[in-house]
Amino acid sequence: MRPLSPELMLRAWEHGRRRHPIDRAVMLHALAEPALDPDRLPDAPLGDRNAAILRLRQATFGDRLRAVLDCPRCGERLELDADTTTLLSASAGAEASVEVEGLRFRPPTSRDLIGILGESDAEAARLRLLRLCLIGDGDSADPVLLASLGDRVEDALEQADSLADLTFGFVCDACGHEWQASIDVAAFLWDEVDLHARRLLDEVHVLARAYGWSEAEILALPEERRLAYIERVTS
Repeated sequence: MRPLSPELMLRAWEHGRRRHPIDRAVMLHALAEPALDPDRLPDAPLGDRNAAILRLRQATFGDRLRAVLDCPRCGERLELDADTTTLLSASAGAEASVEVEGLRFRPPTSRDLIGILGESDAEAARLRLLRLCLIGDGDSADPVLLASLGDRVEDALEQADSLADLTFGFVCDACGHEWQASIDVAAFLWDEVDLHARRLLDEVHVLARAYGWSEAEILALPEERRLAYIERVTS
């Protein structure tokens, strides 16, 4: 897996900053696996998409995933520190389908998430997602039956596609509250891309004004040399 170069990072930031988060996730998947047909990536299981994005993030920013979140009970600041290699090694890839009460369901995809954006509430979105993932004619399935199977189907799909929803357990040291929180892998990487791209733009602006170099010339500099020039210009 090749890391995002400064030029590619700026191009990704330019193309992705006004997109819906789901579209950005597919874009990051395309950057992670450029040999794949981009038109088919929205139909990849979420676990496969997230695994590819994790590998891209690992190559670009390193193995450690660090995040900060607040305890929902007392507001205490907690830190998440996860190892990408461990997360990836725990996933064997998404299974093709699972069976619950004689019905077969496939793992959800980015296209499925787009398909439920217009639903009015969480339960309606959940039922619509079950219909979309049901192999066969989902629109003709009994809604009462689907709703009753929802928890079992979700558990089975989670086992079949473990990286589709990256969930961590937390215990607050201050109040003892225990809860689970999900990390959106694509959003996590995008936040880092956004931060680094804006920093690159600042560096290009400073060095172009100081030396008259082009953007391409500045981005082609190794990072340490670019930062050394920045230090001399701003000191």
